[in-house]
Amino acid sequence: MSPRRLLLPIGLALLTACASQPKQNVTVEKQSGCPVKLTSGQTLILTLPSNPSTGYRWAIQDSAGGVLHTLGPEVYRNPEDAGIVGAAGVSTWRFQAFATGTGRLRLTSQQPWAPEVLPVEVFDCAISVN
Repeated sequence: MSPRRLLLPIGLALLTACASQPKQNVTVEKQSGCPVKLTSGQTLILTLPSNPSTGYRWAIQDSAGGVLHTLGPEVYRNPEDAGIVGAAGVSTWRFQAFATGTGRLRLTSQQPWAPEVLPVEVFDCAISVN
């Protein structure tokens, strides 16, 4: 068989392999995006509405540590077009799936100096990694 005749089957095999690969990043922006199913090596990007100027901050209560690694601290971004001091923005966290299993990613929004007061918001998401 000539080398030219092998190009088509090899090319199709490569395209098939690329098409079956999962997305590298999975983004969740609200509770309705849960539960989340990941494969090992995928990155989970969690983005939640946030406004630290009110004194309320998101705190990670459970990071699904058995299946996810944190890829850095929270990153807060205020929309540049808001033009208003104290306007709400978004907080973003990045995690990488590293082990097969299940866990919970749970965050609460509350004032850090008043831990006895119930959170004003809770994000609770089941995570499974294959």
